[in-house]
Amino acid sequence: MKKHAHFVKHDPEPFGSLPKHNSVYCFAWDSIYDFQAPSLLPALLSKHGQDGSVSTGTKSLKVFSLLGAGALGLLSCATVASSDEAEHGLESPNYPWPHEGILSSYDHASIRRGHQVYQQVCASCHSMSLISYRDLVGVAYTEEETKAMAAEIEVVDGPNDEGEMFTRPGKLSDRFPQPYANEQAARFANGGAYPPDLSLITKARHNGQNYVFALLTGYRDPPAGVMIREGLHYNPYFPGGAIAMPKMLNDGAVEYEDGTPATEAQMGKDVVSFLSWAAEPEMEERKLMGFKWIFVLSLALLQAGYYRRLKWSVLKSRKLVLNVVN
Repeated sequence: MKKHAHFVKHDPEPFGSLPKHNSVYCFAWDSIYDFQAPSLLPALLSKHGQDGSVSTGTKSLKVFSLLGAGALGLLSCATVASSDEAEHGLESPNYPWPHEGILSSYDHASIRRGHQVYQQVCASCHSMSLISYRDLVGVAYTEEETKAMAAEIEVVDGPNDEGEMFTRPGKLSDRFPQPYANEQAARFANGGAYPPDLSLITKARHNGQNYVFALLTGYRDPPAGVMIREGLHYNPYFPGGAIAMPKMLNDGAVEYEDGTPATEAQMGKDVVSFLSWAAEPEMEERKLMGFKWIFVLSLALLQAGYYRRLKWSVLKSRKLVLNVVN
């Protein structure tokens, strides 16, 4: 007997970021057995009893066939998993975010620190076009602090009475400034890559908060056999494994106002908390309103139950007596 097999090549690199020699191969059997001796198959098939029972050789052949099919299934599953990981990136772990509970609220001190990380680390490339300075009032800063922060930027406004545009200090109603004038300028400054807007990033990505945190803290040296072209950086959580953004969070990259140690994990946690608030600034109000409605509806349910019991108690406690007259 002789086994025949062929290799089927599956390329897990739809983005072209990983080299071709890192392709994943799956093993598929064309046939389990190729019987060279013509007399072997009749010999096995002829070993049946007079009552039609199957011989030991035929049973062994069936067992080997089942084992081969099982091995093929396992190898196919492994190939699919490897291809999916290369296409969509490594699955992000689930982290215990303090604001994910039913009655939990945001950590506002963390939001303030996260805004500081965004300003000093992220704002040079990434915009937040949906957030205004007034949104920070009462959340991370006082009104006076926010006004002073907004006044530090210059906003192009106009036209004036002469029909010309002019610059003025920022106001609370102004949006966060854009790092680039347009998309073409952003791509030119980043080697063709376009930094996404971060206003809704935790809602726009699968497993949003966990993905962003894992991406920011997941930079690694490429494994053996994986070549990353110049200008890209290896990150297993990014689809394709190669990302244009370098590692931005390093210990001590910022100096927190409240004295919190600025470790890589702490900065990642704070900036993700800030981005989560930016994507859902109404979350706390929504949870509070939901709790109020649940409380009111619970009272209404108790009242409805008592009213039903009161009205039906007379009917349910009746005793009907039937006198039969012959």
